[in-house]
Amino acid sequence: MAPLAGLLHELGHRVEGVDAHLYPPMSTLLEDLGIPVRLGFDAAGIPDDIDRVIIGNAVPRTNVEVAAVLARRLPHLAQAEAVAHYVLARGQQSLVIAGTHGKTTTSAMLSWILETTGADPSYLVGGLPQWNPRGFRLGDGRWLVIEGDEYNTSFFDRGPKFLHYRPHLFILGPVEFDHADLYPNLDAVLTAFRAGAAQVPRDGAVVVNAWSEGALAACRDATAPIITVGNGTTADLRLVSWDGGEGASRAVLSWRGRNLALELCQPGLHNTQNAAVAVASAAVCGVDPAAATEAMAAFPGVARRMEVVGEAGGIVVVDDFAHHPTALVATIAAARQQWPERRLVIAFEPRSLTAARRSFHEAYLAALSGADMVLVAPPYHSDRLAADEVLDRAALAEDLATRGVASLMPERGDDPATVLVAAIHRGDVVVGCSSGDFGGFHRKLVDALQAGGTT
Repeated sequence: MAPLAGLLHELGHRVEGVDAHLYPPMSTLLEDLGIPVRLGFDAAGIPDDIDRVIIGNAVPRTNVEVAAVLARRLPHLAQAEAVAHYVLARGQQSLVIAGTHGKTTTSAMLSWILETTGADPSYLVGGLPQWNPRGFRLGDGRWLVIEGDEYNTSFFDRGPKFLHYRPHLFILGPVEFDHADLYPNLDAVLTAFRAGAAQVPRDGAVVVNAWSEGALAACRDATAPIITVGNGTTADLRLVSWDGGEGASRAVLSWRGRNLALELCQPGLHNTQNAAVAVASAAVCGVDPAAATEAMAAFPGVARRMEVVGEAGGIVVVDDFAHHPTALVATIAAARQQWPERRLVIAFEPRSLTAARRSFHEAYLAALSGADMVLVAPPYHSDRLAADEVLDRAALAEDLATRGVASLMPERGDDPATVLVAAIHRGDVVVGCSSGDFGGFHRKLVDALQAGGTT
C-alpha cells in the first residue's frame, strides 16, 4: 500500500492514508514523500472532498471507516484494482511475478535488469530493493514489473491480487500449498494460479520455474507460449552448473544453446534459480541475455532477504522474510553457504495463519532440523485458531531434541531477544525469520549484544 501511495503521488494525485500502526521503513518512506497518514481509524477523519478510497486487504468489513465509506456510497477500490485503474491505464504492459516463494526477490531482480539495461521500467515491488528504498519506480518504458500475490484482494474480492494485473508475462516461481486460511488444499492453490496463467495473451508468455512441480502444474490452462527455466535439457533456459562459495554464487546458464556466465552476490541455490527466471523473463522482453547476466553480477539485493542487521560481541544478526517451511530450508542452506564454519541459530516467528497451524509440524521440524539451535516464538495468530489447531511448540521442542537440535520456546509476553541473548555466544550467526516485524527482534538483539548481554 505504501509504494502504491508513492506511485499515485508521483502520478500527480493528492494522497492521504490511515492505519492502526505505522513503523519504518514504510513510515519513513511516506514521510519522505510528504504523504500524511492518520493513526487510528475514525469515520470523521474521511475528507469530504475525497474522490476515491483504496482499501488494503488487511482491513476488514467491520472497520469503522469501511462502514462509513459504504454508508456514504464513496467510490472505492482494492489495492490491486487501483494498480490496474491508475497505473496500468498508462498503457504499459505488465510483467507479473507470482508463486509461493521468491516473488519479491525475482521482481527486484527483473526490475534491476530492465533498469540497468536502459528499458526505463516502472515497478512495484513488495519489499524494498537495496538500490531504491522506495520500492517503486515510475518510468516511461514499455514494462511494468509487479509482484503478483495470490492472497485475497480485499474483503469484497476474495480472489488473488494478480488476477487484476492483466499480465503480458506471467512469471511463476515455486508453487506449493500455503495460505491455509484461504485455500483448503493444493488443488485450490493451483486453480488460482491457473487462472492467472490463462489470462496471458498469445503474444505474451508464461515463464515457469521448472524445478517446481507445482509451477509446472499451474501452467496447464495457458494458451500463451511457455518458457521453462530448469535443469532439464529441454528447458529454454538451463542451469548447467552451480557453485555456492562463501559470500557468492556462480553458475553457467544456457539460453537456447547459448552459454552465459552468472555471478551473484546473494548466497543460496534458490537465489540462483530466481536469477535464472529473471534472466529468462528479461530475454523474452528483448534484453540480450548476456547483458542480463552481466547486470545480475551487481544486483544489490532486497531488504529483509538475508540482510545483515548488525554484528556485536562476535555475533552476526541477520533478518530474513522466510516463514514457509520450504523458505526456511532455503534460508538455512544459504546461511550455511555464507557462514560455513559458524554455529547457526534460527529465531522463527510463526507470523501467518498458515505458520501457526499444527498441521505444519512435520514440515517445520524437517526445516528447522538444519539449524544448530532454534528459537520459536509464540504463534502470532494463535487466538484465531482452535486450541487443537495451533502449532504445538512443546512437541516441536521434543522432536528437535531427538535430532540433536537445541531449542528455546519463550512464553507469550517474554521478549524473544532477551530469552535468546543468554543462550548464544561469540561466533554464532542468528537469523531471525518472520513475515512481520517480529516485534523489533533484530534491533533489540543487536542492542543487547552491544550492551554486553552475552559471553
